[in-house]
Amino acid sequence: MRILSVLLVFLFSLNAWSNTLLVVGDSLSAGYQMRAEQSWPVLLEPMLQQQGHEVTVVNASISGDTTGNGLARLPALLQQHNPDYVIIELGANDGLRGFPPATIRKNLSQMIIQIQAMDAKALLMQIHVPPNYGKRYSETFRTIYPQLSKEFATPLLPFFLERIILRDEWIMADGLHPKAVAQPWIAEFMVSQLIPYL
Repeated sequence: MRILSVLLVFLFSLNAWSNTLLVVGDSLSAGYQMRAEQSWPVLLEPMLQQQGHEVTVVNASISGDTTGNGLARLPALLQQHNPDYVIIELGANDGLRGFPPATIRKNLSQMIIQIQAMDAKALLMQIHVPPNYGKRYSETFRTIYPQLSKEFATPLLPFFLERIILRDEWIMADGLHPKAVAQPWIAEFMVSQLIPYL
């Protein structure tokens, strides 16, 4: 009975000290055209735990999502998971469709405000888009992220895709999505970026 009591206290302590990291993203985080367990957010959890961080990772990413979709889904996700940290990996689909930068900025701003209102830490990932709509649009789009990072004192995480597209064996034929073989590297890269903020 004493051993059982000690075990229950130990398990409760682990749960009490465990943090929840919510990933709200698009196909770059959802595991596009691969099994869900192969995606980098799923691989992230054991890697963080190996580094001594008791973190439960919830991957709420959906392929095709825009910042508007993410904003619409966020209140329910925050209510359901009560996260300590939220990675926002959104904007690529907005940029590829040529959505107005002001709209993208407003959606991301509202997401950060809602996350911070829940006493959680927002982690914004920088997103870049190809110059489909001209250099001016791409540059305006790019600057949204550092501006929001500064405005809301939110960490800005680097865009992992920039490293992936340089390796043909890691990128799908569409030139946009990482293959399953690239996911462990992405997870390791994200661990190195996240640890200073956990």
